[in-house]
Amino acid sequence: MTAANPTTRPATRAIVLVMDSFGIGAAPDADRFGDAGSDTLGHIAAACANGEADERGRQGPLHLPNLARLGLFHAHRAATGSTAAGIELGDTDSAWGHAREVSSGKDTPSGHWEIAGVPVRFDWGYFESRNNSFPTELLHALIRDAELPGVIGNCHASGTEIIARLGEEHCRTGKPIVYTSADSVFQIAAHEQTFGLERLLTLCETTRELLEPYNIGRVIARPFVGNDASDFQRTGNRRDYSVEPPSATVLQKLTEADGEVVAIGKIADIYAHCGISRLIKASGHDALMDATLAAMDEDGTHQLIMTNFVDFDMTYGHRRDVPGYAAALEAFDARLPELLQRLRPDDLLVITADHGCDPTWHGTDHTREYIPVLAHGAGLGAQALGERSSFADIGQSLASYFHLDPMDDGVSFMPPSP
Repeated sequence: MTAANPTTRPATRAIVLVMDSFGIGAAPDADRFGDAGSDTLGHIAAACANGEADERGRQGPLHLPNLARLGLFHAHRAATGSTAAGIELGDTDSAWGHAREVSSGKDTPSGHWEIAGVPVRFDWGYFESRNNSFPTELLHALIRDAELPGVIGNCHASGTEIIARLGEEHCRTGKPIVYTSADSVFQIAAHEQTFGLERLLTLCETTRELLEPYNIGRVIARPFVGNDASDFQRTGNRRDYSVEPPSATVLQKLTEADGEVVAIGKIADIYAHCGISRLIKASGHDALMDATLAAMDEDGTHQLIMTNFVDFDMTYGHRRDVPGYAAALEAFDARLPELLQRLRPDDLLVITADHGCDPTWHGTDHTREYIPVLAHGAGLGAQALGERSSFADIGQSLASYFHLDPMDDGVSFMPPSP
C-alpha cells in the first residue's frame, strides 16, 4: 500500500513553491562546474547594500521580512558561514535548512526531479561547442522531417540576445532560431504570427523525437512577438518538452495513492506530465501567485500544489539583472502573507529552489549552489534542519507527510507521525 486508507487518513495538503534559480551559496562541488564563489542571494544582497541595485523603483538593502521569518537568511548563513550584507538576523517561526545537490547537473529537470525524490545520477548529453553547436546530421534530419527552409543560430546564446540579433532574419526567411546553453537543452525560438505558435510546438515535438539518441534533457519552445529587433518580446506561451523521470517521483506516488497534484506554471512540463492531476497555466510571478492562492481556496485534501516561479531564472538570473532580481524577490516576499493566511493548521508549506543563477556571475548559465529549504506548518515549528545531503530530503519529507511508501533517496525532516 502507498497510502493510508482514504476513509481514515488525515487531511493533508502541501504547497511547494520553487523559486527558480534562487541559490544561497556555492555548493561543496561548485569548483567542478566553475562556480566556486557563486552566491545568488548573497551577491544580490551585497549589491543592494552597496546601492548598486537602486533602479526601477527599488532602493536600499534587500528587504525580505517574510522570507526572513521563515529562516531564509539563517539558512544562507549556515550555507556560507557569513550573514548577507545589509541583513540583521532576527527570530524565525519555521524550520529552515540548506540542501546540496547530488544530481550530475545543475539544470532545471535535475533539480526538480531531485526535489521530488529522484536524483539524476546519469550524465545528460550536452552540445558543448559554442558555435556550430548541433550535429550536422541532426539539423539535416530536423529540416527534412519538419519541412523547414533551414535554421539559423546553431550556437550557445542568451534567448533575448539571439532573438534581438536574428529575429528579423527569422521573420524574413521563415527559418527558426535554434540555440543551446551549458544545460542539456535544445531551444527553438520563432515568431508567433509569422511562423505560428502551433507550428513551433509541433516542431519541438519533432525535435524531441530526433533527440532521443543524444540524451538531451529538454526541448524548449521560445515563442516571441513584435515587429522588429527594437520590440521583440518572448511570450508566456513557452513550452518545455522533457524526458520522463527515471523512476517514480513523489508526485507520481501521490497520484497513484488517489491524491491530487496541482501543477502551476511550468511544473507539468518539467516532470513530463508524469504524476500530474491538473495543470494550471500562468505567466508572470503575480499570475503564478494568484493561481496558487486560487488553488488553495478550493480547500483540497490529500493534495500537493506545486508552483515554479520561473522569472527569477529566465528574466533576471540568465540576463544578469541584479536590480530586477532584487525587485522580484521583494515583490514575491510582499505577497507571502496572502499565502500564509490561507494555510490550515496541518498544511505543509515548503519554499525552495532548483539550482542557482547568480546574476553577478560570469556568463549567463546556472550556478551550482545550495538551495534553501524553508518548511512551515505540519507540526515542524521553529528549528534548524541543518545541511541536507540531497534535495531529495524534500521529496522524502513529502512522502512521509502524505503517508506514502518511502522514496529510495533522501531523509525526511518531518516529525514522527502520531
